[in-house]
Formats: sequence, structure tokens, C-alpha cells
Amino acid sequence: MLGIAEASSQSTPTPLAGGICFGEGPRWFEGLLWFSDMLGEAIHTVNLRGSMTTVPLPGHTPSGLGFRPDGSLLIASASDRQVLCYDGDTVTTLADLSDQVPADLGDMVVDAAGRAYIGSQAYSGGVLVRIDPDAPKGEVHVVAEDLDFPNGMVITPDGGTLIVAESMGRRLTRFTIDADGGLRDRRVFADGLDGPPDGIALDAAGGVWAAMTLANQFERITEGGAVTDRVATGERAAIACALGGPMRRTLFLLSSPNAYPKRLIGTRDSRVDTVTVEIPGAGLP
Repeated sequence: MLGIAEASSQSTPTPLAGGICFGEGPRWFEGLLWFSDMLGEAIHTVNLRGSMTTVPLPGHTPSGLGFRPDGSLLIASASDRQVLCYDGDTVTTLADLSDQVPADLGDMVVDAAGRAYIGSQAYSGGVLVRIDPDAPKGEVHVVAEDLDFPNGMVITPDGGTLIVAESMGRRLTRFTIDADGGLRDRRVFADGLDGPPDGIALDAAGGVWAAMTLANQFERITEGGAVTDRVATGERAAIACALGGPMRRTLFLLSSPNAYPKRLIGTRDSRVDTVTVEIPGAGLP
């Protein structure tokens, strides 16, 4: 079991599910882990026994996921730059951002009011956009600019802070969230990280678990950059993580043989592993 007292500890992950082309965007919701299979053009769910189900998304490249308060699932489709909505029965297009963002879509976090924050992953000049639940179809707001490949995002339990991983900047950046959903007071949460951070998860002590993609490990990082725990993935690239399960103390780890999705087309070697942590998850997603 991992905890703050075990600084820089390591634990061996337990396999949960495999047969995935490129897993991204894990989210724990109503007793299931939901995640994207970007190159497999599908969303999967898996329970704690490893039983999987699939929602096919032919023609799309799902990445970031987020659940609205009504239980509907929002899906960022990376290469066509669309935001989709799955109501448990049908998939519809919520917004087409292809003319409004500089690069493909990446991760997403949805706040308690149903506002979706979505990253556009330019290597420099990346942006975060916000889609409000009552907005006219296609209306989006650019809420942050000049990010170096914005990736995983979390929102603190009080709803007042958003933390985003900037992969190319090797940093975690935080913003204050205004009452209207705007972002301000940009500042560094942690920089000089061991690898480009990809997907992230927040715990109840304010630590951020981050996938250190090219460093082949997951790390728990506190504000200022201290690493308190590590989970190594061997030769596999760490892609994304989520805290869920009983008491939100299961850390779900998505890894792949390669960090570059296009090199994995046609393969099924990405997987989901788990470790148990001492400090439960908190906030959103």
C-alpha cells in the first residue's frame, strides 16, 4: 500500500484488463472504470473483476471523458476535434471545435455545474476551452492560452482550482476558477518533472498522481514538485491514471508499449493495472 510516509516507494501493479489499442482518459463512475480506446474507436468500461463492455465509436478517436451531473458522458474526439455526448443509448455531436482550436483535442474535466473544460494539444500555444451545459450548440469559450500541450486536468473538491498537466513544459499548472467558470491567477503547481505528464488524478491530501510518460512510471507529486510515491511500469509508457473503487483508494493505471499512439495502430497491447493507495481520491473527475 502506498502512502505519504513511504516517500519514493514503488509497488507492483496488478493487471485488470487488456486487449486495448491505446487507452486514455480513465474515469471512475457508478462502480465502473470508463476509458477511451483512442485508436480502437471505442469507449470501454471495466469493473473490479476485469469484466469489460464496449461502446463503439466508429470514425472517432475518443480521448478525454467527463460525466455531467445528469450522468451523460461527454467525449473529446481528438483528430476530428468534436465533443460528443453519450446518454447511455445514443451518441450525438455536442460541438465541432475544428475551426476554433489550434490542434487536436486531448483531455477533459467536467465540473459540478456541468461545465466541460477541454484541452487543445498544440506543442506551444495550446488552449483550454469551456463548454457550458446551457450554451447554444457550438458556443465555446477560450479560458486559457499559451499552454505547452495541455493534457490531464483535475478540479479540487471546493470547485475553486483547476490543475492541468502541460506535457511539453514538464509542469503542472493551476488556475483559480471564477464563479462564471473563467480561469485566472495562473501559477505553477510543480515544474521540472521527471517526464512529460499525461493523465493526472487528485487525492484528498492535495497530491497529484501523474503519468510520467517517457519516464515509464506514475508519480505522486505535491505542490512544489516533491515526489512522495512512484509506481514503475517497466518498459511500458505511463499514459493516464484515475482514483476510484472502494473509498476511491484504487489507483487505475493505463499503460502502453509506446507513448506515441500512431505507432500502435493495429495492436492490442495497452492495458489497465491497479494498485491500492493510502490516500483516497478527491475532487473531479
